[in-house]
Amino acid sequence: MNPLSVLRDSLYFFRRHLLSIAQLCLPLVVLEALFSHLLYQQLGKDASQAYGMLASLLFYPLYSAALILYLDTRSNGYTPLKRNLLAMALRLWPSFALMVMLSSLLIMAGAALFILPGIWVMVNLVFAEYLLVLRGLPPLAAMRESFQMTTGNFWRILTCILGVLAPLWLIDGLTQMLVPEPSSLVQLAIDSFNGFLQLFSTVVMFRLYMLTSEAATAPPAP
Repeated sequence: MNPLSVLRDSLYFFRRHLLSIAQLCLPLVVLEALFSHLLYQQLGKDASQAYGMLASLLFYPLYSAALILYLDTRSNGYTPLKRNLLAMALRLWPSFALMVMLSSLLIMAGAALFILPGIWVMVNLVFAEYLLVLRGLPPLAAMRESFQMTTGNFWRILTCILGVLAPLWLIDGLTQMLVPEPSSLVQLAIDSFNGFLQLFSTVVMFRLYMLTSEAATAPPAP
C-alpha cells in the first residue's frame, strides 16, 4: 500500500469523475458555505467556531455519504442514479451526524491534551465513515472497527492525509494572499471551491479503505 500510488490512483479517479462528483456534491457544499456565511453574518465574525461546526454537521453527512456510496458503486462497475444516492444518504444522516459529532469531540479532546494525540485519534478514525455507510455499522461500532483496521497502517495513512491536506492548505493560503478582503459573494465562492476540493480526501481515504479491507480478507501466503 504505497501512499504515492494511492494518491495517484485517487487523483485519476477524481479527475475522471469530476463532473459527476460536482453534480452530486457541489450543490450541498455551496449550501453549507451559504448557511455558514449567513450564520456568521447574524452572529458576527467573532462568534464561536462551534457554529461553523453546526453548519458542517447539517450538510457534511449528506454529501459525504452520497460520495462514499458513489465511489462504492462506481468501483463495482455500476452507474448509480444521483437521486438514489442522495436518498440513501438522507436515511443515513442521523447516525452519520452522530458519529461526526462524537469523532470531532474525541479529536478535539486529544488535541486539547497535545497536538499529537489529536492527530493519532484522527488517523485511527479515518475509516469510520466508510464502515458506517458501506457496512451499516452503528456509530460507536464503526469507530471501534476503524481503530482495529488502522492498526499497522498509521504512517501510511498519515502520509496520505498530509499529501492531501498540504496542497489544500497551500491553495487556501494563496487565496487569502490574493484576495485579502473578499466581498460576501467572493467569499462564498472561495469557501465553496475549497469545500469541493476537500472532497478529494474522501476519495483518497476510500482507496485506502478498500486496500486495507482487501488485505485483511486476503488468505495468508502459503
